[in-house]
Amino acid sequence: MFREILVPTDGSDYSKTALEYGIYIAERLDARLTGLHVVDIKVLQGPVLNDICSAASLSPGPEFFSVVEKALEARADSILREFRERCEKQGLTSDVKRVTGIIDEEIVREGQGADLILLAQRGEHYPLSRSVLLGSTAEAVVRKAGKPVLVTPATFVEIESMAVAFDGSPPAERALKIAAELSDKTHWPLTILIVTDQAKLSADLSAKAESTLEDYLIDRDTIVLGGKEEKEILHFIDEGAVELMLMGTHGHSRFKELLLGSTTSHVVRKSRIPVLLTR
Repeated sequence: MFREILVPTDGSDYSKTALEYGIYIAERLDARLTGLHVVDIKVLQGPVLNDICSAASLSPGPEFFSVVEKALEARADSILREFRERCEKQGLTSDVKRVTGIIDEEIVREGQGADLILLAQRGEHYPLSRSVLLGSTAEAVVRKAGKPVLVTPATFVEIESMAVAFDGSPPAERALKIAAELSDKTHWPLTILIVTDQAKLSADLSAKAESTLEDYLIDRDTIVLGGKEEKEILHFIDEGAVELMLMGTHGHSRFKELLLGSTTSHVVRKSRIPVLLTR
């Protein structure tokens, strides 16, 4: 199960909510939290800083870049200090780490030692990038990490029950097994959510789900809904039936995910509860 949980943080309200979910889960799984702040090298070396210098009529020389870098590092240390203090207040074991690099690449690298990565649905620059679907960092981490990723919303709500969207695919089966293990550890009831208008497919998927769970003595039920998958899943979430959704993601193509929009991407972007993704 999840013993090591990585929580990237940028100091935004969204990332503070991610930490609250991390604390909530860690307390129930006896897990260790690690806070990670990535000083974005694109800011230090990219056109953004040059634009700032130009607007302020400043010369982007080595001394100026050094001052900016130190300021960003000081801010990172302050964010991570707050992270550690919040964990200590809850009596949790935690660690913190500051690195400099490309954000998604550093999260993936540091996440290799974790069992679960928590990512905020939005970051500190969200108002500048409202047109981005899921957010380039989260989307890249989900594709590259090879680990379960929990994408957290703006507001924290205690988890008391959960559901898994099950379509019979290998990623959905992995999500179902994770859900079963979570239910076994936390006693959160599990709802298996199947969306299809086809009676035979519904029966086949229900049987496959039960076969996957035959070794688990957990509180579970199955709900079958007809209609468009993403619409029905979001409607189910909005009804407030559960506080955690698990889904498999099939994103082999980045451009398919971003431009065409998979069911998973739509749900993660619009969900008001955390969504745990597996590949």
